[in-house]
Amino acid sequence: MKMLVFVLLTLLLLAASSQAAKKTYQVTGSILELTKSKIVVGKGADRWEIDRTSSTKLSGDLKVGQKVTIEYT
Repeated sequence: MKMLVFVLLTLLLLAASSQAAKKTYQVTGSILELTKSKIVVGKGADRWEIDRTSSTKLSGDLKVGQKVTIEYT
């Protein structure tokens, strides 16, 4: 019984640590291209292509040329 409790606690700690390991990043720039499947952001000389999925969350209306900040994991 003690071994089962130990294994369950270990699995719980591993699951919690894997959730904490996800890092969040962000990019800020102007929208160069906007489709239903992607957002292309220009930051200096760099071009960032971000996929849009059903889990993508937006706030406000997006338009080409608009400055945006995108957070991703």
